Amino acid sequence: MFVVDDERDVCESIGMLLRSAGLRSRRFTDPRLFLDAIRPETPGCVVLDVRMPHLSGLEVQQRLLRRGAFQPVVFVSGHGDIPMALRAVRAGALDFVEKPFGSDVLLDLVRRAIAVDAQRRSEGPAREQAASLVAMLTPREREVAEAVATGESSRDTALRLGLSVRTVEMHRARAMKALGVKGTADMIRLVLAARSAP
Repeated sequence: MFVVDDERDVCESIGMLLRSAGLRSRRFTDPRLFLDAIRPETPGCVVLDVRMPHLSGLEVQQRLLRRGAFQPVVFVSGHGDIPMALRAVRAGALDFVEKPFGSDVLLDLVRRAIAVDAQRRSEGPAREQAASLVAMLTPREREVAEAVATGESSRDTALRLGLSVRTVEMHRARAMKALGVKGTADMIRLVLAARSAP
């Protein structure tokens, strides 16, 4: 598992806490070095600070998702707020806790994250099927479905892609029909499963 926090003392103390519970971790104070080191196939989870220089924790999370690195993320922050937490969880974070946090709280979340990762990795065939379905979408439908899966609003997607909100909603509806899903939550699960396919 990985610990990413620009405060060296915090990073080391989380590492020591995990070690005391029999969990090995690699620690990084620079999120860029972490992104160079992590591989999608590496099992475990990521304990990730929200506010860091160079890249925020949310930006790191987005880069992990784009690469298909699907390790569960537990966010920690001394400056968290509700909108930030919601954005992190919508993009697939397992949980979001504010500093200072109790040792037991963090250990429970890490153990749950490791269990979630193990379960996901055992669901390989289902992920491959999801990847096949997503691959059948048009490039624009796939782009919109990916935006939905990362928690981006239709308005933000429209601005980013230079489209109208109505056009984004049309592509979203077509993607849902092609994937055979009834609601947004089902589409998000399918797209996220496809990302984690081998």
